[in-house]
Amino acid sequence: MKIYENDSVFIEIEESEIPWLKIFTQKPYKEFSEVPQETKREIWRLLDIVEKEMLSFYHPDKINIASFGNYVPHVHFHVMARFHDDSFFPEPMWGQKQREGSYRLEAFDLFLEKLRKKL
Repeated sequence: MKIYENDSVFIEIEESEIPWLKIFTQKPYKEFSEVPQETKREIWRLLDIVEKEMLSFYHPDKINIASFGNYVPHVHFHVMARFHDDSFFPEPMWGQKQREGSYRLEAFDLFLEKLRKKL
């Protein structure tokens, strides 16, 4: 589900046990080096806002920011708030599950509401 978009990028939710958003370019660039400078600046601006809001709202143990695109060859960045008690920590969320985590995502709608005001 998209929560924000403009002419150059959009942000969507990754359904998960943790706060996890993805920032995509509107045009399907395969590599970051293909992305125009203006769009790159917009990506960095949004990464900064999303990370700061996740830190402020959720007080996670760590923020993970990743860009792979091996399965989806479209430039995008994952922004995830990580917790010692999530199911995968310290592994990546698409890695091997470490335990049945006790972290429970709460107030995600409220977080999104606050985030949208900053975007």
